[in-house]
Amino acid sequence: MVTSGDSLWRTLVGLRGNPRACVWTEPLWGLSMALVLPYLSVFMLSLGLHDSQIGMLATIGMVSQVGFGLAGGIITDRMGRRATTAWFDVAAWVIPCVLWAFAQNFWFFLAASLVNGALQVTQNSWDCLMVEDAERGKITRIYSLVKVAADCSALFAPIAAVLVAQLGLEPAVRILFVNAALVMTVKIVWLYRWSSETRQGKVRMEQTRGQSVWRLLAGYRGALGLLLRSRGSLLALVVAALTAAVTLVNGTFWQVVVSQHLHVPDALLPFFPMVRSMLSALFFFTLIPRLTTSVDLKRPTLWGFGVYLAGQLALVAIPAADGAATAGTFAFLALCLLLDSFGAGMLFMLSESLVALHVDEAERSRVMAIQRTCVMLAAAPFGWVAGWLSGMDRTYPFLLTAGLLAVGLVVTWARWVPTHADLDAALAAQEPAT
Repeated sequence: MVTSGDSLWRTLVGLRGNPRACVWTEPLWGLSMALVLPYLSVFMLSLGLHDSQIGMLATIGMVSQVGFGLAGGIITDRMGRRATTAWFDVAAWVIPCVLWAFAQNFWFFLAASLVNGALQVTQNSWDCLMVEDAERGKITRIYSLVKVAADCSALFAPIAAVLVAQLGLEPAVRILFVNAALVMTVKIVWLYRWSSETRQGKVRMEQTRGQSVWRLLAGYRGALGLLLRSRGSLLALVVAALTAAVTLVNGTFWQVVVSQHLHVPDALLPFFPMVRSMLSALFFFTLIPRLTTSVDLKRPTLWGFGVYLAGQLALVAIPAADGAATAGTFAFLALCLLLDSFGAGMLFMLSESLVALHVDEAERSRVMAIQRTCVMLAAAPFGWVAGWLSGMDRTYPFLLTAGLLAVGLVVTWARWVPTHADLDAALAAQEPAT
């Protein structure tokens, strides 16, 4: 599929229409959410929340995503991919950013978590908007470019570090959330202006016009049948669920263990996701393309799970700091970042690509809505479990993620399903490496 770093550049330059609009606006994430999300858990601690409450909020957020995810297919079909993405990006990001900016206690964070669950609606519609009119053979490269765009956006992280160093954690984070609300609004407007409704979106809007919500909900029965009959879709579902659970735990507790267990100064926290993202982008233009030259993605998936597992175990192995973090601590963290950037980047791209490649194209929005709902249901308990574990020892959540990644290795090895019905023909037809 991806043949080299050069082919990724050619794909970027050659993008047209909706894929271009989706990919080229993605770096604005770095000037908004990527600046402040690394501080969210530590910000909660500074306002008096406990580890268990932070884990509970993560689980509540996932439960909210389940509800929104189930409705996402219906909303996307009724409103269209383009309008759904615009309206629900406002609900999922702009409104929660305002709530986070003025948060005073647990209840502000609870309200933000509940509203932020709308991200599953816009994730569904945005995926459809991006890939429905794209060439099938370019889907893996398009998702690679999305990850690279998000990774490169982390170059803005020093802005957050300077603010925290100059103003202190709490006022700096509040300012960054206000900024995030404004920049996300710009991103939403630009994406809406530069995109257009997809061909399949127009078909589904016409087909669902005048139908009741109950009738549309009943249509999920057929979409569920398509999902259950597809071994490939079920495999993609398992990979996505494991990836989502690990991402949830890491996104919630990685900064906590680094700050509270290893005693890294708060001003340095945004540099870790920045370095991780830069390394991930580098891997996407060097090593990852070489590992994904075949249309059979089994080996890259095994590499993703295996390397990410090594990174989580390395984090657990770092000795706790008695006082300030030592040079040895930073050396261990550098190793963790190296392993995590490759493993997490590979699994993000593959989990999204496998879902898109195995899904029934005529029922994409509803099948993907069911898949995302199942993924959220499976991942939701791990926020609470990780919070409970972190209350006992802040390294324990990462023993949990290590176990999940080990399960991913076993499932991928034993239950793999090729993304093409005729793998030999697909291999023969793939474009030559360059």
